[in-house]
Amino acid sequence: MEGVQTNGEEQGQQEEAAPLSDQDKDVIQDTWAVVFENGEDAGVAVLTRLFVKFPSSKQYFKHFKHMEDPEEMAQSTQFRKHAMTVISAINTLVENIHDADKVATVLKRVAKAHALRHKVAPGYFKILGGVILEVLVEAFPDTFLPTEVQGAWSKLMGVLYTSVSAVYAELGWVDHQPH
Repeated sequence: MEGVQTNGEEQGQQEEAAPLSDQDKDVIQDTWAVVFENGEDAGVAVLTRLFVKFPSSKQYFKHFKHMEDPEEMAQSTQFRKHAMTVISAINTLVENIHDADKVATVLKRVAKAHALRHKVAPGYFKILGGVILEVLVEAFPDTFLPTEVQGAWSKLMGVLYTSVSAVYAELGWVDHQPH
């Protein structure tokens, strides 16, 4: 899978994310409201896209890993609940984006849970970031088509991935490529 190369990380080198400027942070906060108003539907769209494009990502979800039909996924109560969990986590990041310590704390908690409890390979966070960006641009083109908006959100997804990867590295996780 080409979009998830992390060989440098396996050798102890972390990718560096482009830092978020204050303007990026403001753009992210200004554009998030339209997504959060439609949070459950946005989350369902993100997870459905993730599972359809990257079926190996379903292996971590016992309640819906055998679902193939996107409509069945979208109608599942547990699927919708997890979709809102994802959106709520992003909402927490966006609400606290000007507080680096709070963002770091949230990302550390998410990373530890996914590494230790769920055993999710960190490369899936990079995949998820790309899927989130695709869905936001498609679902909310009036808000997310401008290049400065996409650039700010792309940086946020980069920060998310590198922060999570750093926690995984601290925990001694050896990244195995998603298959």
